[in-house]
Formats: sequence, structure tokens, C-alpha cells
Amino acid sequence: MRHSKVGSVMTTDVVRAEYGTPFKEVVRLLSGHRIGGLPVVDEDERVVGVVSETDLVMRQALTRLPGEPKRRFRFLPLTAGARRRTAKAQARTAGQLMSRPPVTVHADDTVAQAARTMTERRVDRLPVLDEEDRLVGIVTRRDVLGVFLRADADIRAEVVGEVLQRSLWLIPTSVAVSVTEGVVTLDGEVDRRSEAEIAVALVRRIDGVVAVVDRLTHAFDDERLHAGDLTPHTMADGRPPRR
Repeated sequence: MRHSKVGSVMTTDVVRAEYGTPFKEVVRLLSGHRIGGLPVVDEDERVVGVVSETDLVMRQALTRLPGEPKRRFRFLPLTAGARRRTAKAQARTAGQLMSRPPVTVHADDTVAQAARTMTERRVDRLPVLDEEDRLVGIVTRRDVLGVFLRADADIRAEVVGEVLQRSLWLIPTSVAVSVTEGVVTLDGEVDRRSEAEIAVALVRRIDGVVAVVDRLTHAFDDERLHAGDLTPHTMADGRPPRR
């Protein structure tokens, strides 16, 4: 089945900073390129952190204004989070300002994997690494959402050809497939319950599929078979023995 790779949708011309890039230069890079964040790399082009607009805003919010009394925490030990916030308030370079460890993906990862990572880690962009963990691109939410622009006709052709025929060896006419705005409807009868479940699971993994409407029925429930029911007859055709 077709699974778009991150390398096919990423931007290769990556705006980046080095550990020692001055604070104001980071601001100029983000503002000048109209981007919300950028990776910070070392001398070997390996990503060591990410600076986002959130980091910049936090830095400004934590900076003490002229005349503002210094806050004291005489009796309260600083937590790791408090120490990080204090360090960011005094940051002068990208390395001091960045968030780490960086959340990244590899060029060979699927777009679906990148989307899950963005959702789970609550980030809008991911630095993309090659097989040697060096920076080769950047992928954003907009890039990931591009897979959902795939035509309904292309999705239907893959469902029929790759899932029904090649993976499950089903007669195409046994299951009616319709696709509307990325929503795939499967309607028909298959022999086994397991086949219906596999079909739905495989269709959900196809690039561009928004949802699957499962209207499949099955001739018998093979999940209820027990080891004692497996006679040569059932193993040959997969059907349960008659009682």
C-alpha cells in the first residue's frame, strides 16, 4: 500500500541557527522568514534543540523590567523546571534559549507517523533527519495535511487493488467501495469476521483516508474457534465444523 514518506513532503531549504547564534538574530530569522520555529544544529549538522516563538515569548515574559524588585525564593528550592525558566530569562543565544531534547522524525518515516508525533508532542513542526541523524529538512502541519488532498478516485483504486485483491484475495465485486471527501464506505459480505476487521484496519492506514464507514458482514465468526474445533476440514477451508 502507498504510504507517503516524510522525505517526499518536507521542505529541504531549512532556516536554522547554531548554538551561539545571538538572541536578536534568532528573532530576525523567525520574523524575516515568517516561521514559528527553527532547529538549532551543532558543527556536524545534528539537531541539538529547537527554538520556537513560544521560547521567545517566555524569555521576554520572564525578563525582569527595570525597577522591578528581584524575586526571592529563600526557602523554596528551585525545581528543574524553575531552573530552566530562569536560564531562559537570561538567554543570549539560541543554545541557551532552545527547548531540548528536540522532537524529530526521519526522512524514511511515514507522514502518518509524523502526524502522530506532532499530535502527541503538541508541536507544529519537526526537523527531519537522515540515516546519520543529520538535518535534511523540516516538516510542518501544513505539509502533513497535504496528504488529505488526495483524490477520492485514487483512494478507491488503492482500496480495491491493494486491500481487497492483493492483501485479502477477495473478489472485488463482493465488497462495494465508495469514497466521498476521503471517507471510505465498505459494504458487502466476506467469509470471515477476521477478514472484515483486517480490511477496515488496512483501509484506515491508506494515505488520504479521513474515516472508514464499516458496513461489512461476515458468513461466520472465526474468532470463536477454539483449538479443539480445528479438524482437518476446518483447517482446509477455514469454516467451523458442523455440530
